[in-house]
Amino acid sequence: MPVSVVIGSQWGDEGKGKIVDLISQDVDIVARYQGGANAGHTICWEDKTFVLHLIPSGIFQEGVDCVIGNGVVIDPVAMMQEIGMVRDLGYDVEGRLFISHNAHLIMPYHKRIEEAREKFRDGGAIGTTGRGIGPAYVDKFARTGIRVVDLLDRDVLRKKILASMEEKNAILEKIYGAEKIDVEALIEEYVEFDKLIDPYITDTTEFLCRSLKEGKRILAEGAQGSLLDVDFGTYPFVTSSHPTVGGCCTGLGVPPTAIDRVIGIVKAYSTRVGNGPFPTELDNAQGEELRKTGHEFGATTGRPRRCGWLDLVALNYTSMINGFTELAITKLDVLSNLEEIKICTDYKLNGKTIRRFPSDLPSLALVEPQYITMPGWKTDITGITDWDALPIEARNYLNFVTNYLEVPAHIIATGPKREQTIVL
Repeated sequence: MPVSVVIGSQWGDEGKGKIVDLISQDVDIVARYQGGANAGHTICWEDKTFVLHLIPSGIFQEGVDCVIGNGVVIDPVAMMQEIGMVRDLGYDVEGRLFISHNAHLIMPYHKRIEEAREKFRDGGAIGTTGRGIGPAYVDKFARTGIRVVDLLDRDVLRKKILASMEEKNAILEKIYGAEKIDVEALIEEYVEFDKLIDPYITDTTEFLCRSLKEGKRILAEGAQGSLLDVDFGTYPFVTSSHPTVGGCCTGLGVPPTAIDRVIGIVKAYSTRVGNGPFPTELDNAQGEELRKTGHEFGATTGRPRRCGWLDLVALNYTSMINGFTELAITKLDVLSNLEEIKICTDYKLNGKTIRRFPSDLPSLALVEPQYITMPGWKTDITGITDWDALPIEARNYLNFVTNYLEVPAHIIATGPKREQTIVL
């Protein structure tokens, strides 16, 4: 099992943190390959609950090393706060956390520009987290970004920041009417950050590839979900990176031939944060009930998540582009009180029934989900750890999903805690 990849199969918030934490017991390294502090991975065990935004979810497993790859954009403030939180909880960080020297940094102007741009868009806002992720990736691909390695040389850092700030301050002031940023104060802030982050910096690609040669087991962790992928998601209502399996290779520097296990994390219903099409959304009392029961509020922003029925057309699409070898189905317990449960199996578009997930927004906005209705189990299944202990209705629900997708489910979460899990 050289490299296993954990991927969100929907619009994010599927419970990847819990699954990564669980699987981390059997690996040597957990590596985060994309996104930034716009992700929130929640981990619960016993009476403890923690939310991680940048540090991989394996940090709470003894003996597991954690890597933040070159595909991640790093907010220095969030990074140091998170390191401090983990250390204060009694877990070793130095010698276990490795941050890529090629990772790009989120600068204060990235957050300011994103905030100003969203206000400028008004009704056309994408609904970003405001963490500066998009503008940081824009600079990365415009070849004007600041990387961790740039912190090593104060003169190089100063030159790069000055060159970037001339443009950024002009944008803030002249286009968005916002206040300029103090360049000198910014340079000093990042020089100080270099002193704090230096013990964690390494060539993570070399570290990971050497670890593979030594026979170590690596678990790669994505953020967000496949339907937010900048190429394969519901563009433009997407994130700015690649949560799909290809992002693992480019975000860590591991070869595709090393990946032999791709785990799709599937929430037992559907949710979405932010704007964009959502075919099975329940904008009614039923959706509100799912939100309350499932505590569907963003781990990063606190925003209420939009809720709806499970969409197998969308899941079949994300399974196809990622090549899921198995599923981990989460939050099954949230459906426990329902008399009936609907599952979307097809779309109707312009009078025709289709099972293809439309790539263009106008078509996706027009599709009418076609449902089958299954009986609920009307009993609390929280904490069940044995498949045979599940009500027959719950097993039928799960079997229908796996048969439709033709992918087996090996993990079923019956509650938020680490121990509330069925492992098949």
